[in-house]
Amino acid sequence: MKTLLKCALFVFAVGFILAGCGQGSDSSGESASGSESTESAETKQTSGSSEESESSNSSDSSESSASKGQSSESGSSSEEHSHNHDHSHNHSHGEGEAHNHSHGDGHSHSMSEEEQQIYNGWFEDSQVKDRSLSDWEGDWQSVYPYLQDGTLDEVFSHKAEEGERTAEGYKEYYTKGYKTDVNRIVIEGQTVTFYKNGEEMSADYAYDGYEILEYEAGNRGVRYIFKKEGDSSEAPGYIQFSDHGIAPKDAYHFHLYWGDDRQALLDEVTNWPTYYPSDLSGEEIVQEMKAH
Repeated sequence: MKTLLKCALFVFAVGFILAGCGQGSDSSGESASGSESTESAETKQTSGSSEESESSNSSDSSESSASKGQSSESGSSSEEHSHNHDHSHNHSHGEGEAHNHSHGDGHSHSMSEEEQQIYNGWFEDSQVKDRSLSDWEGDWQSVYPYLQDGTLDEVFSHKAEEGERTAEGYKEYYTKGYKTDVNRIVIEGQTVTFYKNGEEMSADYAYDGYEILEYEAGNRGVRYIFKKEGDSSEAPGYIQFSDHGIAPKDAYHFHLYWGDDRQALLDEVTNWPTYYPSDLSGEEIVQEMKAH
């Protein structure tokens, strides 16, 4: 009986021990599985951080690239802007400058494109025609007194806005060009009367042809020449008109050269006394000059 009881206790002890070992094994498995799961989760989180970081770097790179692109575009625009301000001006010299700038003598008369080209001194020899003294008939006043009293200062300031000289520089240039002591000229038929220092002198003039002059700037002008008839008057032997015209047409202003030497007058290109209708006020002449 005692022997049977010992065997039963032994079997029970062995079973208990075996049961305890199995539970420990399951616990170790669960622990290992939990550890593996945690490690896997951590790995995925690390991978996610890496992708986010890469995405962030890519975004930074894109912004940097966009910034560079904007900088490049801005530079290109700036360069283009700089080139767009490359202005050129066609200024001539001597009498050519006077003609190219129209001596500042603008006008409100409308002109076709061809007439404007001729006015500026660009034409063919075949376009030049003879003219009669009647094209300049009328009562004319010199603009020189208006330069002296400052009336024309507005014109010189206007020219300086786009020209190559200062207002004072233009005034100096036109002072030499406009200078004269003949303040009034009256032309009736073939008779020309000069008013100088309160005195007058008259003579009849006959047409003596025209001369085409070449200027340094490349443009040209035409002088219409008239010769005095008779020797009794103190009036000049020759008068030469330049009004930017090359064919019969009533003048609205003109530049006049006079003297006794025909060729010497043709060589004169720095002094060109200029005349406008006597019924125009100084302000009206200013507006005429600025309008061109």
